[in-house]
Amino acid sequence: MAANWFSSPAPVARRVRAYFAPVNRTTQTPVLFDPAEQGTFNLDAPPAPWISLGWIQGFTRKPTSKSAPVLTGIPAAPLEQIRETVQAQVSFEFLSWTKLTMALATGSQHMNLLAPAAGATASADGVQAAAAVAVQSGSTASVLVLAVSDAANFAAGSMVAVDVDYTGQTGFVGSPVSGAYVRQALTDVDYIRRVTFNVALVSQISAGSLTLASPLPGGAPAAGAKLQAVTGFVDREGGAFYQEWSALFVIEGRQGERIFFHYPRLQTLSGAEETNIPLDAKHKGGLQRVALKGTFLAMPVSDPLDGERVLCYRSFLPAANALI
Repeated sequence: MAANWFSSPAPVARRVRAYFAPVNRTTQTPVLFDPAEQGTFNLDAPPAPWISLGWIQGFTRKPTSKSAPVLTGIPAAPLEQIRETVQAQVSFEFLSWTKLTMALATGSQHMNLLAPAAGATASADGVQAAAAVAVQSGSTASVLVLAVSDAANFAAGSMVAVDVDYTGQTGFVGSPVSGAYVRQALTDVDYIRRVTFNVALVSQISAGSLTLASPLPGGAPAAGAKLQAVTGFVDREGGAFYQEWSALFVIEGRQGERIFFHYPRLQTLSGAEETNIPLDAKHKGGLQRVALKGTFLAMPVSDPLDGERVLCYRSFLPAANALI
């Protein structure tokens, strides 16, 4: 029986899904995506270390690279073209507020509001925190082992931050995801836990352990890590630190085809910005959805295949039996 071949029209899709993965800031090593090997992954369960940020809207790619002609002869005429600059921007709106979406839409350090110590003096980005408790050996990205007396102080539904003490180091801090760049030594022993991305929701408490609702983004706690309760998140307009992450955007067509936009390095380009989206366009002053607006600058990588500098890889996996 002959195969049912068909001519594929332009893909039709409802929305775009976004996935981000941390760049190693110290070595400037991005996370790569291989569509030939990984292109059929379950969109609800991306391959590690990609983190799903759900649906986004208003996804717009803006190439800003500039070309110029090389002129020769009299009168001058174009001989060939050269690229003067290699640059591109991406913008969209997140449809959910999480620690990572807030950080990406902010650009600078994004901080955890650590639970305060008794009688602490108020501060705009978090008061003196209650003492951290040690994370015991045997902990994983999903289960944190604590002393029984320490575990009893937490409850299901609480948020926790897990990372090492700050001991006066400078440079990128946060293990393994860099949350800030320290230019001069600080005195806050909890600073790394303030900026860490190793944050999760506690789903269950048992004697001596906390089970997390989702794995820690940075994986199993580092040796010597400690844990503190988190009450919320805060970011600041300004600052010298730039968030940088690898990004993957996926459009899935109605016939099963997929379009991938892989940016190995994206740095947040603008400051904190929100967009108000009316839930009922017919009624002014009604309910509005407050969406986080993100604008990003694509940073180049050198492709090991031929040494070319690349900002983005666009891939297409056709639908089954579609003519190519």
